[in-house]
Parts: sequence; structure tokens; C-alpha cells
Amino acid sequence: MKILTFGTSNSKNSINKKLAFYAAQQIHNADISLIDINDFEMPIYSEDREKKSGIPQLAHDFYNAIGEANSIVMSFAEYNGSYTSAYKNLFDWTSRIDRKIFQNKPVLMLSTSPGSKGAQSVLAAAKASAPFFAANVIAAISLPNFYDNVDAKTGVVTNETFNQSLFEAIDKL
Repeated sequence: MKILTFGTSNSKNSINKKLAFYAAQQIHNADISLIDINDFEMPIYSEDREKKSGIPQLAHDFYNAIGEANSIVMSFAEYNGSYTSAYKNLFDWTSRIDRKIFQNKPVLMLSTSPGSKGAQSVLAAAKASAPFFAANVIAAISLPNFYDNVDAKTGVVTNETFNQSLFEAIDKL
């Protein structure tokens, strides 16, 4: 099973990218494609830019990466209660190719933050909008207090409640 995995932050040390990768590693016999959204940086989307220059190749590359996967594991970073601008821009450009960005793939949505809310606001927004973008959300799981719940040396999540929810979700893939 080919799993496309990414965090929605452009931070080089993204805790959400780490969480998404951890989750994907729990899937038996997975062929994991871990991408960095920094590799898909494009000008800020605008209708004028699209009319002038078309849709950037990087948006097509991201859309094709989704298409080549059997499932998607993504983890949302939350900036000021919403999506990161890096992810939102990638999402906006890619949606111009096809509004059904997720192409009816099973999607495991995660989120984490250093705080006690675990980026629940952005996770809830992403889950609520998912049907409009052809995402078959199998689960949406938040991990609060990342640094208290992940072993810094191994990257292993130590929060048993999260892990139980994760393994239940993986069984649905």
C-alpha cells in the first residue's frame, strides 16, 4: 500500500510532519512517500496570476502525488486557529486543477501542537470541509502537548489514548 505522508507546516522541524511519519510507519507493509511541502512552494494564489501564467507545475506534481497514493496520512499545524499559509496556498493552487483534490482516497487526518488543544480547531475545519474536496476521512485524531507525548530520541508517541485511536484508524485503511 502506497501512503502519501506530510505535515502541513513549512517548518524544517515540523512536529506535524514527524507525527504524520510516525503514524504512517505504524501501517504494516506500507510504501511511505514522505513529502515536505517546502518542495511545493509557489507564488501566493490569485486569479490574476492563474490567468497570466496558468497553474504552476508544482501544483500538478502535488495533485499527481495524491493520485499515485492508495491512502494519505497528513497532520495539520495550526497557526492562529487555522491552516498554515504554506499549506493553504498549496491547497488553493491544487484545487484549481480539480476541486476533488483528494481523489476519493482514504485520508487519516492528524494534528498536534505544543499546547493542550493539539491544533483541534484546524483539524475540525479540515474534517468538516473534506467531503467537498473528495477526501474519505477515516479518522481525525489530535495529539495534545506534543513534547510531553513523544519521545524526543525515538519519535515514538507515548500517549496510549492517541495510539489506540491511531491503530483503530489504521485498521480502516
